[in-house]
This record gives sequence, structure tokens and C-alpha cells, in this order.
Amino acid sequence: MIRYVVRRLLISVLVLLGISAVMFFLLHVVSGSPGRVVLGPKASPEAVAMFNHDHGFDRPFVVQYVSYLGQLLHGDLGRSYKLNQGVATLLVQNAPRSAMLSLAGLVLSLVIAVPLGILQAVKRNSVVDRVGTALAYTLYATPVFLLGLLLIAGLSQALHLFPAEASQSHSPWVVITDPHAMALPVITLAVTNVAIFSQYQRSAALEQLGQDYIRVARAKGLPDRLIITRHLLRNACLPLITLLGLSIPSLLAGNLIAESLFNYPGLGLLFLNSLQREDYPVLLAYTLMGAVLTVLGNLLADVALASADRRITLNG
Repeated sequence: MIRYVVRRLLISVLVLLGISAVMFFLLHVVSGSPGRVVLGPKASPEAVAMFNHDHGFDRPFVVQYVSYLGQLLHGDLGRSYKLNQGVATLLVQNAPRSAMLSLAGLVLSLVIAVPLGILQAVKRNSVVDRVGTALAYTLYATPVFLLGLLLIAGLSQALHLFPAEASQSHSPWVVITDPHAMALPVITLAVTNVAIFSQYQRSAALEQLGQDYIRVARAKGLPDRLIITRHLLRNACLPLITLLGLSIPSLLAGNLIAESLFNYPGLGLLFLNSLQREDYPVLLAYTLMGAVLTVLGNLLADVALASADRRITLNG
């Protein structure tokens, strides 16, 4: 097991190095001259050139990238051009709020999707199964921003059940302390995942229902409730572990849209504002964090799945 984890860690580090190099190059090309962004369009070419020289932006790309890696190893993500704050400080301030929003959306989606997927599998080809599948495909095909706008129009503007704007509290626990104000952002994040998780759970449950151990349990006369809770549920949920790991970066992307729609002060809104301001260090840190979450999600999913099924470590 230890060798398996170490091998996965080494692969993850190599992947992150490759991703960081590509992102650094792309943002370096797209962003143009940092001096022009910081000093403004009215700054003289001499002032811009001096600024770029003083901060090392006129050095070769490889030299800048190696210097950036050195800063990362020391926990230095650079400094925001526009906010005049350390990027690491900005991430630390905003990450807990986004993390709690993502966690709430993920928990809500699992609470709904797992029982729904199991129910659809048990009642295969019934009205419940057909309606659930049709609804899942519809929700999956609906863009997150459109879904959020529909929720605002329906639940906020028409029915006045929830406020259209999320809570402006800077506490990361606002999802718990003020659930009424955070309902629409959480629902927006959860609905798409419900569509994905429920169908994934349904397929996994259908596969398990055809296994011999289910037939043996039924032949022994065990009631369906015990067969589902004691035998089917655990094995049917194993494939969902991988999907949970892969869903971590998608939650970050969902936060970007949800936080923008509902004006929630988190990482997503920080990224959007930085994009409008061409704040290169913040954009680079945010995209790098997305890459880390993607690799970390895959790594955690592999380790969790290997812990649940020892055959993976033997074959991997």
C-alpha cells in the first residue's frame, strides 16, 4: 500500500510540474507586459521598461519560470498588481468561504443522488426510473449559469422564498449560520452534481444487482431493505469514490459561476475580478490551485479506492 501511494505521489508531482509550466507560459503570453498593466495605459514606454526590468519580467521565460518555482517552494505566490496584497494572503482569506460552499453543495448532492440512484436501479424501467433519468439528463445539459438564473427568477423573484444575493458575511461558516441566504448558491452547485452522481450510482447499482452475492442473499430470504443496506450499498458506492475525486475541480469551476451570480465573496469572485483587472499573479495562483485540486482529487480517489479494494494495489 505504501509503495502504491508513493508511486502515485511521484506521478502527481510530475503532472503538477508540467501543468504549472504550461499555465505559466500561457498566462505569460496572454498577459503581455505586467508593467503596462500595473502602471496603466498612460505610462511612458521607458517607465514600463524600467518596471519590467526591476521585477525581472524582461528575463527569458525559462529563467522566470525557475524563479517562480523557487518562490512556490517558499510559499510565495507573488503579489497582486491591483490589490497590493500578497496572493497567498488573498487565497487564505477567500478559500475557506469557497471551500464551505463547495462542501455544502457536495454533501447536498450526495444526500439526494445516492438514494435516488439506488432507487432507480432497484425499480429499473419503472416510471420513477424513467422520470429520474430524463430529469438527470436535462439538468446535466443545463449550463450552471442558466440554472442559477432560473433559480433566481423562480425561487427569489417569483416566489420570494430566498434572497437573490448570497450573504455578504466573511465568515466561512455562513453556510451553516445563515442557510436561508446561502440556499440558492448551494442548490446551484448541488443540482448538476445530483444529475451526474445519481446516474453513476444507478449504473453501479445495476451492475451489483446482477452479481452472485445478491442472488444468494435473496435466495436466503433476506428482505430487500437488508440486501440494499448491508450488501448493495457499500459495493455500489465504490465507483462513486473516483467520481468524487474528479468532481473537486469541477466544484471550483462551479464556484466561479455561482459566486459571480450571487455576489458571494469567495475565490470565484476574486478570480472574476482579477480577470477583469488583468491581475496576472492572482490568475496564475487560481489556475494553479485548480490544477492542484485536480491532481489531489485523483490521488485521494485512487488511495481511497485502493483502501476499499485491496486488489487495486496488487494490480497497480
